[in-house]
Amino acid sequence: MQVRGAVVRAVGDKWTAETLELADPGPGEVRIKVMASGLCHSDDHIVTGDSVVDLPFVGGHEGAGIIDAVGPGVTRVQVGDHVATAYLPMCGTCTWCAQGMQYICDNGRDVQTGFMLDGTPRFFFSDGTPCGAMQRLGTFANYLVTSQEQCVKIDDDIPFEIACLVACGVTTGWGAAVNGAAVRPRETVIVMGVGGVGINAVQGARHAGAMHIVAVDPVEFKRESALRFGATHAFSSIAEAMPFVHSVTNGQGADAAIVTVGRVDGAIIGEAFSAIRKEGRCAVVSIGSHEPGIEVNPLELVVYAKTLRGVLFGNSNPSHDIPKLLSYYKSGHLNLADLVTRTYTVEQVNEAYEDMHAGRNLRGVLVHEH
Repeated sequence: MQVRGAVVRAVGDKWTAETLELADPGPGEVRIKVMASGLCHSDDHIVTGDSVVDLPFVGGHEGAGIIDAVGPGVTRVQVGDHVATAYLPMCGTCTWCAQGMQYICDNGRDVQTGFMLDGTPRFFFSDGTPCGAMQRLGTFANYLVTSQEQCVKIDDDIPFEIACLVACGVTTGWGAAVNGAAVRPRETVIVMGVGGVGINAVQGARHAGAMHIVAVDPVEFKRESALRFGATHAFSSIAEAMPFVHSVTNGQGADAAIVTVGRVDGAIIGEAFSAIRKEGRCAVVSIGSHEPGIEVNPLELVVYAKTLRGVLFGNSNPSHDIPKLLSYYKSGHLNLADLVTRTYTVEQVNEAYEDMHAGRNLRGVLVHEH
């Protein structure tokens, strides 16, 4: 079938809205009628080259829609189900899934190709040339084919513009605080960068019972937004934040620091690491430049017994955590509606990323036409 989607063909290019051919779902695969997609910074990273993938790609990995068709052997969902996508698969049987670590499922291998696990594409250009898909999804297209392992059934009464947010940004940010940084009641927590992921790290830290949630971002709109979403204080830099942090921690430093900036480098991670106390936790979510390396003093790491860890997909179990977060939303314990700053069409994807870079959005959402 023919579909409409936003494609990037080479590093440094703009997104282009194109008509593509979509193959039918194979064994264990489903076709999703995509209704909405979050415009996540991770997709921009393939444009800038911070994430190396085998371009060209249909963008998008933060989606919600309706199961439109199923291939042989599909058991997890059925036609008509409303689903959120999971940008990493959940096979349920590998070593990691069996230990409750779906975020590092073995079936996440080779996602940089954009092809299915069998090595074949589902998107094609009009001349028959194959096109990969971001995280084997491609939610910037109004239909996609993916594995049933990347679908999570959700309640039918949740708006798609809301549901798509838990497919990446909300789950990643929330999990960065609750799982990655292991925030506990009465703690002091720093969140560096309060965009689409960091704003949900703020919400996760509040849910976990943190006493002081310190948002750090150079953009005034994001600092103001962080205070509305549960931050207790907001500063434009770590240097500005640390006098307050020291004043409430007897000079020790924060219990945890969560790095959710749009583009990270080793110096930023080093700042966060230095801001935490003895036995403090530094959780890094962001990706970006590989150089310079992380500026961490080995003596400080050992003598102060600090922890530095990476966080992928909020270190979550999407099959459980996505429905849980949506239940929090429905019960009024998680603010998702106010995350959506603006909606866009597929032809406006470049404008959406201009708005993101300018700091005008917490999260832009692409709403598809059919």
